[in-house]
Amino acid sequence: MEKTTYTPIIPELTKNAMTVLERRYLKRDKEGKVLETPVQMFRRVADTIACADKKFNKKADTSVIAEEFYHMMTRLEFLPNSPTLMNAGRELGQLSACFVLPVGDSMEEIFDAVKFTALIHKSGGGTGFSFSRLRPANDVVLTTTGISSGPISFMRVFDVATETIKQGGTRRGANMGILRIDHPDIMNFIMCKADKKQLNNFNISVGLTEAFMKAVEKDENYDLVNPRDGQVSGTLNARKVFNRIVTQAWENGEPGIVFLDRLNRDNPTPGVGTIESTNPCGEQPLLPYESCNLGSINLSKMVQNGKVNWKRLQEVVHLAVHFLDNVVEANNYPLPQIAKMTLGNRKIGLGVMGWADMLILLGIPYNTEEAIELAQKVMHFINEQGHAASQALAETRGAFPNFKGSLYDKKGAPPMRNATVTTIAPTGTISIMANSSSGVEPLFAVSYIRQVMDNDILVEVHPYFEAIAKERGFYSLELMQKIAESGTLHHLDEVPEDIRNLFVTAHDITPEVHIRMQAAFQKYTDNAVSKTVNFAKSATIQDVARVYELAYKLDCKGVTIYRDGSRDQQVLSVGKKQEAAVPSAPDKDLSTTKRERPKILKGWTYQMQTGCGPLYVTVNEDASGLFELFTTMGKAGGCAASQSEAIGRMVSLAWRSGLQARQVIKQLQGISCHSPSGFGENKILSCADAVAKAIQAHVEANGGKVQHEKRVFRKGACPDCGGIVEHEGGCAVCRICGYSECA
Repeated sequence: MEKTTYTPIIPELTKNAMTVLERRYLKRDKEGKVLETPVQMFRRVADTIACADKKFNKKADTSVIAEEFYHMMTRLEFLPNSPTLMNAGRELGQLSACFVLPVGDSMEEIFDAVKFTALIHKSGGGTGFSFSRLRPANDVVLTTTGISSGPISFMRVFDVATETIKQGGTRRGANMGILRIDHPDIMNFIMCKADKKQLNNFNISVGLTEAFMKAVEKDENYDLVNPRDGQVSGTLNARKVFNRIVTQAWENGEPGIVFLDRLNRDNPTPGVGTIESTNPCGEQPLLPYESCNLGSINLSKMVQNGKVNWKRLQEVVHLAVHFLDNVVEANNYPLPQIAKMTLGNRKIGLGVMGWADMLILLGIPYNTEEAIELAQKVMHFINEQGHAASQALAETRGAFPNFKGSLYDKKGAPPMRNATVTTIAPTGTISIMANSSSGVEPLFAVSYIRQVMDNDILVEVHPYFEAIAKERGFYSLELMQKIAESGTLHHLDEVPEDIRNLFVTAHDITPEVHIRMQAAFQKYTDNAVSKTVNFAKSATIQDVARVYELAYKLDCKGVTIYRDGSRDQQVLSVGKKQEAAVPSAPDKDLSTTKRERPKILKGWTYQMQTGCGPLYVTVNEDASGLFELFTTMGKAGGCAASQSEAIGRMVSLAWRSGLQARQVIKQLQGISCHSPSGFGENKILSCADAVAKAIQAHVEANGGKVQHEKRVFRKGACPDCGGIVEHEGGCAVCRICGYSECA
């Protein structure tokens, strides 16, 4: 084979891409110093994955295919899932993002699953579980003559294990918890995250069946079945249960829904096992102990001269399937059971990112029939070519070992190398690296504020929009800032109408269009599609119900919704009120000289419940008033604990230098993060907000009163960098630093 030569490519990486790479992907030494460049990372990955070819031909010259892999990645045409970029060619060598573990109905099986979860999270993977095999709460336990505590209590055990493990890694552990709709504890499961104080390391979804959905349509009762003995243990009205799911999803986005019978209808190896669960973002149904390797084609790179470059897309699909099949071989699996199941089915998940960008480059608005038709055409092409590539590999490498008796075998299809080929995954961090829109989502915002420091505002603008605005003469910094404040072009007359229509954002699009786009991609996807259906804050519970019903009718495999403001603190007010002085004793000293600390101080400790767990705030006073503040997290270590400690030090310095309580409260109160806690007057927006509320409680307990200005807050802030987070596939992702709740 003649060797193809390429001009060395330095990837076109943005500042945000470099931030993500340096923080999460590039090799470091023990002191944290970065040891490789992005080019070296891509070379490391390409060479490692290409070397798997030698398993099928020991004399193979892998330099040719390594160069093609390298070229494809450095041109940002295709990127594999994060663990492959992080770990290929390194000691850990764990390359998969998705795992599903079984949870059996015995103490031994449950805690084996907890142990396996810890090992997977330590290696950088996420886990999915079905808790449907566990007997319900208060059911009999024959071996001890006691009673069962039920699935939700054991979910908390998994949650704590995840919380402990995720403190030390480059990726945060994430879980999917699924319970069948006919489990006796289903109502408690639907409500288990209502208070937002528990199971914060879980996405949860209800496993719906066809029988249940038919009962919903007819407003009939359905049976609850005890998994311990298979006996009917009660009945519920299907429509009422469905309404409870919808209402809770309207409240805070969870639970999602998964159509279990559809997952198993398309299960390629039903003889090997039944699909019970998915990975954390819901797009990858897997058998117990199965893993999957994902990768995404950047569709924004598949447009040339205003048309889809079908030739290059075909080439990249075949290369990507080859790459992902090699990942199956090169992978260092965390458990022997996972190695056996994964090598038996060899599932891969090739998906896309940059779909919204492709549409913009083609001049097609996202919310049009033309866009939905093109979605089907593009995904049909990728799926068809992906299967052809898998069949070609099977000719030289053999079919996946469980091919006999598979759905392909029963249909008389040619042997396949991989039991599944296509998956539409969320692409939070890799799409930042590729400077593309995420997955098949619309744009989150055309322009947004990256950082606010005093009066300095840095504005990020979508590069395509910026180029068009400059070309057509309506670009200005003032306009970009105005767009950033609203996130949309919808009501801006300064922007031409055709451009407003082209650059639609997630909240400009109706929920029905979101679902129809998801269904268009699902029609030609082997596994499932990760997609968030966005609702306006004003959306009703009935609006959510209609979308769930539409998803069922359009043959989607699951739904994740997000109603604006249901998880993140929104803009409260732009008005300001003059603060009244605080006449309490703690604020007597207004001198500018820092007071020295006496050996003994009196203090009070306040427990504040935050989204990161309990925060204990201790306020100490000297003879002159407020003197210092300490914080202690209910759990050790982590970002929240260190940030809270820093807040305490700065507050102490401020008080000892003469600042009043009201001035400190003014600066801290109302700061929002991705994980608020509580409701109404008791709502805590962040650890900083908790400190402010503790100080306020202390001042008021001592006879003072504080009135505060109403401030402008932006949608949930990233806990790592303070940027805006986007909701994607049941996850919160920061487009600036790459933080992800589910990664």
